[in-house]
Amino acid sequence: MVWLTSSQAKGQSNTQLLLTNNLPVLPDYDTEKDWILDGSRYVAGVYKDQKENEIILSNGLIQRVFTTKPNGATVAFDNLITGESLIRGVKPEAIVKINNIEYTVGGLIGQPNFAFLKPEWLAEMSKDSTSMTLTQFRIEEPKASMKWKRVRHHQSDLAWPPKGVHLQMLYNLPESHSSEDKFSVTVHYEMYDEIPVISKWITVENVGDRAMIIDHFTSEILAAVEYGSSVESRNYNVPKPNIHVETDYAFSSFDVNDANHHAVHWLPDPEYATQVNYLRQTPCLLRVEPELGPARSLDPGKTFTSFRTYLLPYDSYDRERQGLSIKKMYRHIAPWITENPLMMHARFADWESVKKAIDQASEVGFEMVILTFGSGFNIEDNSEEYVSKMKAYAEYARSKNVEIGGYSLLASRSINAENDVVMPDDELPTFGNSPCLESEWGEEYFSKLYHFYEKSGFTLLEHDGSYPGDVCAANHHPGHSGLQDSRWNQYEKIATFYHWCRAQGIYLNIPDYYYLSGGSKCGMGYREVNWSLPREQQLIHTRQNIYDGSWQKTPSMGWMFVPLTEYHGGGEAATIEPLQNHLTHYNNIMMSNLGAGVQACYRGPRLYDSEETKQMVKENIDWFKKHREVLEGDIIHLKRADGKSLDYWLNVNPGGDEKGLLMIYNPLDHPIQQKIKVPLYYTGLDHTAEVTDAESNTMKKQLKRDYSIDLKVEVKANDYTWYIFK
Repeated sequence: MVWLTSSQAKGQSNTQLLLTNNLPVLPDYDTEKDWILDGSRYVAGVYKDQKENEIILSNGLIQRVFTTKPNGATVAFDNLITGESLIRGVKPEAIVKINNIEYTVGGLIGQPNFAFLKPEWLAEMSKDSTSMTLTQFRIEEPKASMKWKRVRHHQSDLAWPPKGVHLQMLYNLPESHSSEDKFSVTVHYEMYDEIPVISKWITVENVGDRAMIIDHFTSEILAAVEYGSSVESRNYNVPKPNIHVETDYAFSSFDVNDANHHAVHWLPDPEYATQVNYLRQTPCLLRVEPELGPARSLDPGKTFTSFRTYLLPYDSYDRERQGLSIKKMYRHIAPWITENPLMMHARFADWESVKKAIDQASEVGFEMVILTFGSGFNIEDNSEEYVSKMKAYAEYARSKNVEIGGYSLLASRSINAENDVVMPDDELPTFGNSPCLESEWGEEYFSKLYHFYEKSGFTLLEHDGSYPGDVCAANHHPGHSGLQDSRWNQYEKIATFYHWCRAQGIYLNIPDYYYLSGGSKCGMGYREVNWSLPREQQLIHTRQNIYDGSWQKTPSMGWMFVPLTEYHGGGEAATIEPLQNHLTHYNNIMMSNLGAGVQACYRGPRLYDSEETKQMVKENIDWFKKHREVLEGDIIHLKRADGKSLDYWLNVNPGGDEKGLLMIYNPLDHPIQQKIKVPLYYTGLDHTAEVTDAESNTMKKQLKRDYSIDLKVEVKANDYTWYIFK
């Protein structure tokens, strides 16, 4: 078979026996440029080095090294930015449990000490005779995990699928295998251009002549270098290794780590006998596996695919830089998160109210109208009459250059005993109640959703109470057999629907961490009842919520809330309506959101009630769109709102013309003059900055050696101002 180099193999299929000498030589990467500012020099590939029987997966930022003999195994995983080794030992590449028999995939045995891995030890280590054996590898380009139909404003320079390289390593059963089950396991690795990220998943192919059950799998196992060490175990709280790990099997949280806790496990390593912790409890063994199941039946000739795991080794312990790393990763592996439409939540779903909302949205520049919760919109009414009525809504909205969508509640409600989840003893559903997605009701519900979006022309779904991972012990539901396969099958049901939505160009607002399954926006993070507080308190909360919620989310990934009408009580003091009577507050809360690049849910029957109100809203929207490119860049956290002094943040976009936009707010009833330090490193500016204030006055500033400038600012009472950096 003719060998193709990694560059030649891109776009073609090439299965290769273990002839690593045919690989191209590892290049010397130019590592002078900070990848967060400009990662274009860091291109992923599959290479060889001096040693025989080794495969190197590298992009100049990270590299993972595999040996192919005596078996496939990761023998090095390095952070090239810091020069650090990320692993201290060799583990299997995966583990699968099939028909109650556990099989290790690859790996070596015989390492004498798991505190570190010396290269010379590898020659003395051996293949486990019971482990599946590496037989072939294949090199391709990454393939899209789902289709993405681009129908609205987004960051246009992002590739999908992401650019990089896809290495597949095929493992077959050992000669000692005696079971009647015949299968192969392919371990997939994708490394991406421009970012220090590698993804990994496995596929299992049934090559036998009988069905089998995939009881469980572990798709990643790393003997990671520990973050620190503690001899004692009293109140043991040693942080996990400095690697961000997440999966596309995430749910039940606004927070990335919490949403992955059921799949990403940092555990003690029983083989690490020399650790200093007396009870050997240091959390330094990464195992990525579902807590339950999947218990998936696999027929002959069929293939099972696991969820994907994404590994991002941090190059710093700085909170800001770690957050910027995660956000840049999302832009590459889930670029639909950069869609960020201006949204109005229409309070009523009757035609006259919806027409008014669409007309006003069009007049002031809003891009989407959502028939909100409590509006009377019913997505589960799939009668021809109702769907035709909604189609007319959509056609009118399109004529005004506005998208329209609607709200649906999934979990946190009870259907009946036949269709609700049956929880194990002493457990309750996450939201107190929940239907099973694989019940007869669940199958009918999703059938209605598909039908509605195929026929109505609506292009947004706000899916409240999305599937939070509740298990179900019922054995009479058509979509799962019992407890063990209930979580996997329910998640597959909802993820498949979200993938379909993404392919249709349907925007997904989901108050849960479904970004890697097709979601675009989750809550930025707030307590709903806070919107019944007095207006001036809501304003401080808004900026605190944005500040706190944007450490790991881009501005476009989180929504906020603006209660134009009363919400959760609070009366007149908490309500903006009548809008013209509270114009200053309306303006300030709108700019608190837009000035961070964050879209809020403006919930009410109208966006304006007078010409003066309309003019204010339109001016703010025009201002946002003028500076949209930089405002939808990342937030650099400078001074959190406390209600006592100025608060401010800096949005940055090093690749744009406007490289930074500083928003400053004054919550006090008197003007404030102050000199503040503005760090400009992440704007990409390195010597001088052209600074323009809100009054269009421009000055030149020389950057200090730490890439900062001092800026004298003056902000009026209960007001805001901004500065643009070029």
